[in-house]
Amino acid sequence: MKFEIDHKSPVPLHAQVEQLLRELIAQEEYQKGKTLPSEVELSKRLAISRSTVRQAVKKLVFEGLLVRKKKAGTRVAPQPVSSRSNNWLSFSQEMKVRGIPIRNFELHLSWVKPPSNVVNFFNIPEDKKVLKMERVRGKPDEPFVYFVSYFHPRIGLTGEEDFKKPLYEMLEQEHSTIASLSKEEISATASNELVSQKLEIEIGTPVLFRKRFVFDQGERPIEFNFGYYKSDSFIYSVESSR
Repeated sequence: MKFEIDHKSPVPLHAQVEQLLRELIAQEEYQKGKTLPSEVELSKRLAISRSTVRQAVKKLVFEGLLVRKKKAGTRVAPQPVSSRSNNWLSFSQEMKVRGIPIRNFELHLSWVKPPSNVVNFFNIPEDKKVLKMERVRGKPDEPFVYFVSYFHPRIGLTGEEDFKKPLYEMLEQEHSTIASLSKEEISATASNELVSQKLEIEIGTPVLFRKRFVFDQGERPIEFNFGYYKSDSFIYSVESSR
C-alpha cells in the first residue's frame, strides 16, 4: 500500500492518517501482532506533526481497534469493543443502526448566555455567549424526544452549519473536532409545560431525562446536552460483560 497522504487535499490531515491506519491494520502482518510504526516514525514519514498522528491513533484506540502500551508499542486489538455502553453514537446514528426513520419536527439555533451548570462545565466566563440548539425529533408520525445542546465557543461554530447532518460527523468534518468521550446521567422525571408542549403529552407525564457531557480527544468539554424522551417510545439499553 502507498504510505502517504495528500497535503493539498481538503480532507483534514488527521482524517487521512486515520484512514491510512485503518488500511494498515487490515494487513495480515499487523492482524497477527506486528507492532505499528511509532508516532515519531509516522510523523516523519508523512511530514506532519506528531500530535496529528496521535489524534488519529487515539480515535482507533477509542473504537477498540488498537491497543497501546508503554514500551510495547501499538498493536491491533485482539477483539473489537462491542459494548453499547462504551461505543456511543449520535442520535441520528443510533436510530440508523436500529433501522428507525427519523423526522425533525423542530430545529432552533440561538446565541445565549448559558445557565450556571453549563458555565461550570465549559469553564467559561458567565457573560460569554454560546450556541444553543433545540431540537424535537421522532418517528414520522410523532415526536418522542426534545433535545437541548450547548456548544463550547472553542469549536468555532457559527450557527450557519447544516445541523440536519449527524452532529458528530459534522463537527469532525467541518471543525476538526472529534467527540471521543461521553459521560451520561439518566433519570426519570415528570414533564413540565414546555416539555409537554414539545412532545405533545400531558403535563406531569413520566419521561426519561438523559444528560450527556461530551469531550474531545484531549478530554476538553465540547457539548452539554440534555434530552427528554417519551417513556413509552424509547428504551435505553446497556450491555456489559466481564
